[in-house]
Amino acid sequence: MARSQLRSKRKASGGRYHAARSKKKSELAGYQANTRLDENNKVRVTRTVGGNAKRSLLSSDKVNVSGAKGKTEVTSITNVVENPANPHLVRRNIITKGAIVETKLGKVKITSRPGQEGVLNGIRV
Repeated sequence: MARSQLRSKRKASGGRYHAARSKKKSELAGYQANTRLDENNKVRVTRTVGGNAKRSLLSSDKVNVSGAKGKTEVTSITNVVENPANPHLVRRNIITKGAIVETKLGKVKITSRPGQEGVLNGIRV
């Protein structure tokens, strides 16, 4: 079944909305990226409206870490330590925005949305 971002088929009262048309491709939802900690740097490119491309990061082990002095370094991730969004993502090594990861520079908080932006950025904790 298609994953749709349309309104519900039911009203708040329990009554039914009758569809005037079927689903459009632009209204279909995508799958979660679930960016994993892995040696291979995989990116999925999806075509969007107007022929543009949306990049989704599937796996990576590098993160761009911004320092206090405006200097940015690329370092490798060793482990996912904490994820306030969902604690079950930690044992699967899935990286989302807000996740705390262990790097060679210390603990880093992820500030980008890797499934939406296609890149891993973070700041030191």
